[in-house]
Amino acid sequence: MPSLRLLAPALFALAMFGVAEPASADSFSDSQRTEIEKIIKNYLVSHPEVLEEAMAELSKRQAAAETQKNQASIAQNAEAIFNSPRQVVLGNRDGDVTFVEFFDYNCGYCKRAMDDMLTIMKGDPKLKVVLKEFPVLSQGSVEAAQVGVAVRMQDPSGKKYLDFHQKLLSGRGAADKARAMQAAKEAGLDTARIEKDIASPEVRATLEENFKLAEAMGMNGTPSYVIGKQIVIGAVGVESLKEKIGIARCGKATC
Repeated sequence: MPSLRLLAPALFALAMFGVAEPASADSFSDSQRTEIEKIIKNYLVSHPEVLEEAMAELSKRQAAAETQKNQASIAQNAEAIFNSPRQVVLGNRDGDVTFVEFFDYNCGYCKRAMDDMLTIMKGDPKLKVVLKEFPVLSQGSVEAAQVGVAVRMQDPSGKKYLDFHQKLLSGRGAADKARAMQAAKEAGLDTARIEKDIASPEVRATLEENFKLAEAMGMNGTPSYVIGKQIVIGAVGVESLKEKIGIARCGKATC
């Protein structure tokens, strides 16, 4: 509810013109409206801190509304976000918190995000990590993601997938099918099987599912995360991600 200080100029102006209850703009004459506007303008010019307070309140309400919207989106799509059979699972598969990352192999920020993820995984044995291909940057990104899905199909354990993931994301140049296949070969995967699996309905279904989830949660770039009931956009860094994990785990940044 707005503070009395925020409402002061409007209440004063209405009192001056004998208006005891809320009125529409049509209730005032042109001269009355002009005088009310003048009083409010003069008040705000003399007390600009009121505008700061109003903007702070607006930001607070918008943030609360966004949080509520995000929580509703996550709740509606929770099974596909956290437990889809079409995703890569790393870390502790029975972890108490699930850390979900949407990424693109041509995303420069995703390279840094990969290092953040590996650092967090190393220090948090209770964390379940989920990776979802979200190729939004180029056709090469789509090709690399298709190979990535085929790698996941061949390696349900995620061990070789993680090796492939690191090689492709940390490599130089734009990611595409050729580079992804080379990374898969270096990770010890069967490239002939990958060539076959790329054309399978499973690859298309996986990417369609990921895009649908991202759209439902308002994600349009990478990296993007779902951590507990929180949606996080961008490469926010290790410390910020740890805080989000803490909030998901125990309700506060540090458990």
